[in-house]
Amino acid sequence: MPSEKAKVKNNGVSNIISPKQSNRKRSQLEETQSSGTSLLHSSSSNKKIQLTETFQDTPDIICLSHLRWNFVYQRPQHLLSRCAQGKRVFFIEEPIFSPDPVGRLEIDEDASGVVVVVPHLPEGMSEEAINADLQVLIDGLFAKHKIDKYICWYYTPIAIAFTRHLQPQAIVYDCMDELSAFKGASPTLKNYEAELFRLADLVFTGGQSLYESKVNQHPNVYAFPSSVDVPHFAQARNIPEAADQAHIPHPRLGFFGVIDERMDIELLAGIAEARPDWHLVIIGPVVKIDPATLPQHENIHYLGGRDYKQLPAYLAGWDLATLPFARNESTRFISPTKTPEYLAAGRPVVSTSIRDVVRPYGESKLVRIADTVSDFVTAAEQAMQEDTRTSEWLSRVDAFLEKISWDRTWASMMKLIDSAIAARDSEDKANSKGAASTQAPNIITREFVFDYLVVGAGFSGSAIAERLASQSGKKVLIVDKRNHIGGNAYDHYDDHGVLVHRYGPHIFHTNSREVFEYLSRFTQWRSYEHRVLASVDGQLVPIPINLDTINKLYGMNLNSFEVQEFYKSLAEPIENIRTSEDVVVSKVGRELYEKFFRGYTRKQWGLDPSELDKSVIARIPTRTNRDNRYFTDTYQAMPLHGFTRMFENMLNHPNIKIMLNTDYREIQKAIPCREMVYTGPVDEFFDYRYGKLPYRSLDFKHETHNTTVFQSAPVINYPNEHLYTRVTEFKYLTGQEHNKTSIVYEFPKAEGDPYYPIPRQENNEMYKQYKALSDTTPGVYFVGRLATYKYYNMDQCVAQALSVYKQIAVKAS
Repeated sequence: MPSEKAKVKNNGVSNIISPKQSNRKRSQLEETQSSGTSLLHSSSSNKKIQLTETFQDTPDIICLSHLRWNFVYQRPQHLLSRCAQGKRVFFIEEPIFSPDPVGRLEIDEDASGVVVVVPHLPEGMSEEAINADLQVLIDGLFAKHKIDKYICWYYTPIAIAFTRHLQPQAIVYDCMDELSAFKGASPTLKNYEAELFRLADLVFTGGQSLYESKVNQHPNVYAFPSSVDVPHFAQARNIPEAADQAHIPHPRLGFFGVIDERMDIELLAGIAEARPDWHLVIIGPVVKIDPATLPQHENIHYLGGRDYKQLPAYLAGWDLATLPFARNESTRFISPTKTPEYLAAGRPVVSTSIRDVVRPYGESKLVRIADTVSDFVTAAEQAMQEDTRTSEWLSRVDAFLEKISWDRTWASMMKLIDSAIAARDSEDKANSKGAASTQAPNIITREFVFDYLVVGAGFSGSAIAERLASQSGKKVLIVDKRNHIGGNAYDHYDDHGVLVHRYGPHIFHTNSREVFEYLSRFTQWRSYEHRVLASVDGQLVPIPINLDTINKLYGMNLNSFEVQEFYKSLAEPIENIRTSEDVVVSKVGRELYEKFFRGYTRKQWGLDPSELDKSVIARIPTRTNRDNRYFTDTYQAMPLHGFTRMFENMLNHPNIKIMLNTDYREIQKAIPCREMVYTGPVDEFFDYRYGKLPYRSLDFKHETHNTTVFQSAPVINYPNEHLYTRVTEFKYLTGQEHNKTSIVYEFPKAEGDPYYPIPRQENNEMYKQYKALSDTTPGVYFVGRLATYKYYNMDQCVAQALSVYKQIAVKAS
């Protein structure tokens, strides 16, 4: 290693652990720059001259990085060394400051073919002077090496300050970390990143979490999580271990990487103290933290930095590989490259709950996840005891790693870059043609046409759109896949002129004065209290179960006090109420449970009540009086002219535009909006990353009968007989007078439009994962039943929408 690379000021790095540079003889060149005293010192080679000729027809890559090429061998080195096989690559590092009064560039060609450019500047310069001198030095580099066709590839947005004058064929921002969250980050970094987003043609992210953070800040963001050089690390399965760790006793728990504020020092110390018979091998440079703060125990061995080529030999001697990262702002978006590297070596892995490790590695059972000392120790014990070959863990690892090689990643990136260059060329031609014509070119700009894109025109989407338009003066675009507004509450006149609800009965009721008064702006009301009968033992009896239900069913004449005792005589005490069956049986006993609830629930949910959460039937009360109303809310009414008319009034605003028969993804890039309100399925939004959230769906069989009345109640439930669950006669609900009547049969089913989230523990756990994603997705508000995986009534959807609007209004003020 060249001696001048051993340590650099302001970098704080004392261990160089990337592959060694080429030590070929260098010829020296000095040129005086037009800016005055700055000198350009460059070292080049005969190979570099040959490269200039070989790749003269392909654009060069100008990479601007906050990382040192000869620091840790990671994402930039993997990608750009592959790039250098077909293009000239100039890797420009951040400047090194020294007492030397002369600014210069130190230029070396790495063994991979990458040209490493290190600016050296005098100490004590202002930021403005630094950027001015860097611009001069970069311009000199371009002139010397005849760089005229090139792509700018940014790892640090700060480099925009001295490169914004350049005219590349394309701009790529490879965002491998959330740099603004790192210790000592420049306060100007976010502003520079915003400028880079405006200029970039493509944005790549180093992990899925980072992608979710950036995806709405640019129209062309692509996730390229950590890849792996499998053949390199797989050597660890067959080669002898490194000699300088051979004296360390087993079991050995290893880590390699940068040791900085991302390391959970307390966890490291806790493991060492909890298991003094275990030995922790730590490889890597210590940066940005005081080495004295690291735990010092006899069973913790800090070996310092090691060459990338040596790492498999160290892995070969480990019993377990670890990722003991702290959970803080600096690790929120990291996607550790070492995860697949450890796995390629065939080592079992335990990690703290870093999001991009949990998914996919933790969820695929390839990596164990633990955060506390005790959990980490337990997970490590289990991992080291597992026979990874007989458990098929190793074969699953290998199958997973086949898909994430650096070669594949680079090939995918190059396709996107080629497309971006072609798009720029087309845009330039169109602009040139437009300059000579009075007709504007057909180009979609990145100016925001609307403030908000609202996905879904049901209660949640319509209410929040109306508030944004009328109260905040925002321009709103609503899109819906269906050919109508109103969501599942949509009503219309059928072929016989009867007003029907296409998606089954919707009866409005609420205890919220705010919700009722809000909707009253858009409709008059018809007073309506809903009643339901159930077909049981050949009789139609009131549901919820009340005094009349019991007396009619059993041929008794009980009063309110006696029916309460009757319930108690049937009830079966259950200490721990967990399921829907528990709820009913503990209240009214197994006989009434079988008559009213079990069959209906099995049809409705496709599951026995014993398999459903207690919340499902907790919604259905039993009564000791003769109250036969289905709901007891303060406000019970139906829109006088129907739900659809109410929605039309709600959305009748000049700031609101509506697109029906439209998937939002079809227009998202063509019609840019600042932020989104999403009311669709949350799992669909994230491309079913954790699997498909289960719902029950419905088939509706509509019929019209040549009679004024079809049945004796608005809705009749059929708990036990028939495949359908209930029959609704709409004229009861709407108050319409007509010589015919229309009804609908409801047939529950597993597949189809999502209606009812299935409340089971495993489904809630899956939703929690999606909620974690939605909580960290900037610029998107998830509202409503499907977006929050909750069985909301209509009034609850409106209440949530009004609440979210208030949050948006406060944020914008």
